[in-house]
Amino acid sequence: MRTKPEMMGQLRPAFSELNLSEGFEFDTEIVTNEIKEDCKSLLLSNEQLTTLMKDMDGAIRNGLRKDTNPSSIVKCYVTYVQDLPNGTERGKFLALDLGGTNFRVLLIELGENNYFHMDSEIFKVPTHIQTGKGSELFDHIAKCLAEFIKKHNLDSKKALPLGFTFSFPLRQVGLTKGYLNSWTKGFNCSGVVDEDVVRLLKEAIKRRKDVEIDVCGILNDTTGTIMSCAWKNPNTKIAVIIGTGCNACYVEKVENAELFDGDKSKPHVIVNTEWGAFGDDGKLDAVRTKYDREIDEDSLNPGQQRFEKMISGMYMGEIVRLAIVDLANQNKLFEGRLSEKMKTKGAFGTSFVSDIEGDKANYKETLKVLNEMGINDPSLVDCANVRYICECVSRRSAHLVSAGLATLLNKMDEKSVTIGVDGSVYRFHPYFHKLMVEKTKQLTKSDIKFDLMLSEDGSGRGAALVAAVAVRDELPSMTNGFSAI
Repeated sequence: MRTKPEMMGQLRPAFSELNLSEGFEFDTEIVTNEIKEDCKSLLLSNEQLTTLMKDMDGAIRNGLRKDTNPSSIVKCYVTYVQDLPNGTERGKFLALDLGGTNFRVLLIELGENNYFHMDSEIFKVPTHIQTGKGSELFDHIAKCLAEFIKKHNLDSKKALPLGFTFSFPLRQVGLTKGYLNSWTKGFNCSGVVDEDVVRLLKEAIKRRKDVEIDVCGILNDTTGTIMSCAWKNPNTKIAVIIGTGCNACYVEKVENAELFDGDKSKPHVIVNTEWGAFGDDGKLDAVRTKYDREIDEDSLNPGQQRFEKMISGMYMGEIVRLAIVDLANQNKLFEGRLSEKMKTKGAFGTSFVSDIEGDKANYKETLKVLNEMGINDPSLVDCANVRYICECVSRRSAHLVSAGLATLLNKMDEKSVTIGVDGSVYRFHPYFHKLMVEKTKQLTKSDIKFDLMLSEDGSGRGAALVAAVAVRDELPSMTNGFSAI
């Protein structure tokens, strides 16, 4: 026997028969009970999140200690960044931001009275280079750097200070020395894992013999986000990225970062958690779904970055697609009809999730997305069901991030913290910010206050600020008003 919502789906017209000028509000009642039941595995209770937080807190503490770090899943790499911008930085600085299929080169000028000017250009990393030789990747980057310098009439003979954002798991042993732990986000270049990526970049620049660049610091995009936000708000002590990947860094006491062998006269250092790998030891198995397992098994790095794969923009749309295909195959969506495009891996982009949840009325965006995916004349119930699937997947993503942030906030136990946030999922999903604020507040100690600050180009501006601070600290005359973390 069909449930009432299914009968409604049978009776309600297809979109081709609707007058879309007649507005209506979303009717959550028409989401079928079958869909709600099947999506329960995507909904996480506070009890489940609290258990997850205890495990993550333990993983972070293991990552910080010398004796347990080698076996720790969450590596907690020290960044060697100990100082924040203080407003005395002056000059022109380059930034290189590599973290996905596109990378950017930026020129940033800092001057008196908070003067700030930025020029930037986006370059593509061709697919064959993403999975080719590492030397080809860095030669391509050096070529683009040289083109940018020439285009902007910079002195190619003068060593230009550069901050290098490298948004992949990195084990740093100094401000300008870091070893790639593993590739993520679709990259798999040979000859780079366990190598110093700053050295590889310098060698590629040297091979060209046409530009001089001084790499002043290497950092993750999360570190850049802290720097960028701290330039405006010195209370920034955590940064999180929710984009193609997902990661967080935070300000830790030097005595807790046992692997740090830098300047211990300064009280703090930024720690890059690399929490995307949380759960690679099985700690997430209780909350992973069959869709998560399929995505992991079919990825370039099976068994790795399992936390990230449940959250980030690289995977969110694919989780929704797998759920849609699964439910349609069970005749719970689209009367069992599926297009070839909907069956195609990667065809349902994460931007579609934001579009669908951004619908104001009439399911216009949902209809547009489904039509683009080859699903024609879906019923209203189908559209409501697809929206509900998207909501479950994105809510779970936001709640997992919230659990991670609450873990850091509770561990730091600072009474007031600004959290810098960046990434396409956070920026473009219509409800992600609200979901994060609500859930983080529920999971954090009641006496801790926090706010979320959207980063202004953390991975680019932040990299240049790392270079600017490094140059500033080399000039004693400019260190008055020095701002330590």
